[in-house]
Amino acid sequence: MARVKGAMMTRKRRNKILKLAKGYWGAKSKHFKMANEQVMKSLQYAYTGRRLKKRDFRQLWIARISAGCKMNGMNYSTFMHGLKLAGVEINRKMLAEMAVNDKAAFAQLTGVVKEKLA
Repeated sequence: MARVKGAMMTRKRRNKILKLAKGYWGAKSKHFKMANEQVMKSLQYAYTGRRLKKRDFRQLWIARISAGCKMNGMNYSTFMHGLKLAGVEINRKMLAEMAVNDKAAFAQLTGVVKEKLA
C-alpha cells in the first residue's frame, strides 16, 4: 500500500488559521506560528465576550428600570417585588425599553405595583 504523506492536510490546516488571522498586524497575519497563537487568544476573547455581553446588558437594563422607578417614587427592588406579587411577568429587557421609550405605560405599571404593595 502506498504511503500517505500529510502535506495537503497540513497546508489546509495552516491556511484555515491564516485565513482567520487576516487583518492582524504584522507577522501575526503572515507567520503560521504567531498567527496560531493570536487566533487561539482571539477565540478565547470572543468566548469570554459572549458571556460578558449578557452580564453587561442585564446591568444596563437594571440601571434603566431603576431610573424609571425613581422618577415614579420607588426603588428598583420594591418595584420588582411588587411586579412579582401582581403576577406581571415582563422581562427586564422589555421593562427597560418601556422605562426609556414609553414613560406613560411604565408609570401605569408602577401604579399597579403601588396598589399591590399597599
